[in-house]
Amino acid sequence: MPEKGLKELYIDELKDLYNAENQLLKALPKMAKAATSEDLSAGFEEHLEQTKGHVQRLDEIFKQLGESPKGKKCKGMEGLIEEGSEAIDEYDGELLDAALIGAAQRVEHYEMAGYGTVIAFAEELGKSDHVELLNQTLEEEKQTDAKLTDLAGDINAQANQEEESAEAVEADASDPGKHAAAKSNKKPRSAA
Repeated sequence: MPEKGLKELYIDELKDLYNAENQLLKALPKMAKAATSEDLSAGFEEHLEQTKGHVQRLDEIFKQLGESPKGKKCKGMEGLIEEGSEAIDEYDGELLDAALIGAAQRVEHYEMAGYGTVIAFAEELGKSDHVELLNQTLEEEKQTDAKLTDLAGDINAQANQEEESAEAVEADASDPGKHAAAKSNKKPRSAA
């Protein structure tokens, strides 16, 4: 096996992130279209625009390094995106939105870990200009995660109410005597 150093590992990790971001460029429009919440859909659209900027920053770093960003497939991101696609097929309504938020947050945390790693490598390699660019992206990933957390509060509550309403309807439908008892307990209205 050839001798490799931290610089080669750094470049390899950057290629992984580059591929991950490009996979996201394809996945985010599908997630935005699938979301039933306008706020969530808008959030995915906003992050799509941010992701384009992430790719541009990585392109700039590769240019400075004199390296090609191509040549590596990020299997981790591929798996996370596949899980998000499964949610689109398995759920609908607010429950779908809750599942999409969960999938998106897993993606964000994966990206934050990746950017944290390459920032540490760039610092060790004395690439302060790279650190600055990578930190900008890391901060945007953190902001997106925080926005998803905020959206999750309302969406999860709505998904739970939707489920509780469905359970109540099912319970009523399975007990026809309940309706008759409820009607007999009502007081007649006065004609006055």
